[in-house]
Amino acid sequence: MPKLLGIDYGTKRVGLAITDDLQIVASPLETVETARIVDHLKNLLSKENIELIVLGEPKYPDGNISETTKKVYVFKKELEKLFPNIPVQLEDEMYTSKMASETLLSAGIKKSKRKDKSLLDKVSAALILKSYMDKL
Repeated sequence: MPKLLGIDYGTKRVGLAITDDLQIVASPLETVETARIVDHLKNLLSKENIELIVLGEPKYPDGNISETTKKVYVFKKELEKLFPNIPVQLEDEMYTSKMASETLLSAGIKKSKRKDKSLLDKVSAALILKSYMDKL
């Protein structure tokens, strides 16, 4: 069965998460510098059977969009052009960074590791992916 890929897009780093073959569990995968994400995704998608990309959509609590949201929309269009056979679904990512931080804390991760933004980004990507999966 094909997998789902979750993406938490940021201006410096991009967090990635992936499901298992049965699409039951969303797991943090890795964090990649934004400048290298396209080449990294080309490589990853040539190896993994991905049927859908779930891209986090950042918005303010009142529903308004930010400059980052606009960059996510541009990135979505780029993904759709580069990978026309893989649909890209936007998923609200409100509070995922806070939830990721709380998840790491409750998992007993040491404070020094919790400050690692790359760890936070890939856990956020997993939460975005899980949020999408919970709606299926």
